[in-house]
Amino acid sequence: MKIIDAHMHFSNIESFKETAIEKSKLDYSYDGIVKEYEESNVVLGIGMGLVEKEKEGFPDPSSPTPMGLDLDQRIPSSVVYCVGVNPYQLQKQDLEELDKSLHDPKVVGIKIYLGYYPFYAYDEVYQPVYKLAKKYKLPVVFHTGDTYSERGLLKYAHPLTLDEVAVQHRDINFMMAHFGDPWTLDGAEVVYKNRNMFADLSGLIVGTATDIKRYQDSPRFFNHLKHALTFTDNYPKFLFGTDWPLVPVQPYIDFVKEIIPKRYHEDVFYNTALKVFPKIKIYL
Repeated sequence: MKIIDAHMHFSNIESFKETAIEKSKLDYSYDGIVKEYEESNVVLGIGMGLVEKEKEGFPDPSSPTPMGLDLDQRIPSSVVYCVGVNPYQLQKQDLEELDKSLHDPKVVGIKIYLGYYPFYAYDEVYQPVYKLAKKYKLPVVFHTGDTYSERGLLKYAHPLTLDEVAVQHRDINFMMAHFGDPWTLDGAEVVYKNRNMFADLSGLIVGTATDIKRYQDSPRFFNHLKHALTFTDNYPKFLFGTDWPLVPVQPYIDFVKEIIPKRYHEDVFYNTALKVFPKIKIYL
C-alpha cells in the first residue's frame, strides 16, 4: 500500500532537533527522512512550513509570512509543503509574498498555527489568508490541541473554534491537525458536522517505537481517541500523518493501522490526502 504522510516537519527548529536526539532517537536530516520513507513505502510527505528566527524562539512574532522549509538547505523530492502564516506579519507586502509563494508547485496548502499565536481561527486577521486559499483552491491546515511549547495558549487551539470558519468558508477544505488531541471528541463533532472539515492523526505520540508500543498497550490511554473516531463514524475524513521528527515513521504507521479498521486503510493512508490536497497529484 502506498502511503502519504499528510503532516511532517523539515525545518531548522531547535525543539525538533532536541526531540529527535532525546525522545524519538531518529536522524532528523535529509538522509534520515529519505531513508525512513523508502523503507515504509511513503511516496510523499507534506511538510508544515515553519521558521524560527531566534534559537528556541517559536512561536516567534518576527518569523516571516510565508514560512517554508529550511532544514539541510534542500527539500527531498518526496516532500511538498504548506506555507506557514505568522499573523503578526500579514501586511500588504506579506500578503503579496504569500500570494506569490502559492504559485510554487511544491506548495500544496497553507498552515495556521493556532495556539502558538494568540488568535482564533475566525479572527479577522486571517480573512485575507482564506481569500487566497479560495482563489487558488488550496486547503488550510490548523494546528489544534496541545502545543509543543509551554508558551502556547491552549484556548486558541481548541478544535471547537474551527466550526465558525468551516461554516463561513464552505468552499475551502480545512484540515484539523492532531484531531484536536486531547479534545478529540470536540474535534469529532466539528469533523462530523462540516463536510469541508478533515482531521489528521499526527502527533498523538512523541517518542521511539518502544514508547509507541507502551502507549498502544495501555488499557486507557487512547480511549478518548477511539471514542472520537467511533463517534465521527466517517473514517474517510481522516488522514495519516506522523508529525516527524516526533516519532519514527514505520512504528507510527503500524499504530495508526491498528486503530483504523482495515477496510478504510486506503482512504486514511492515501485517498483522502488526494481529496484534501489536490495539487499533490502531479507528484504521484
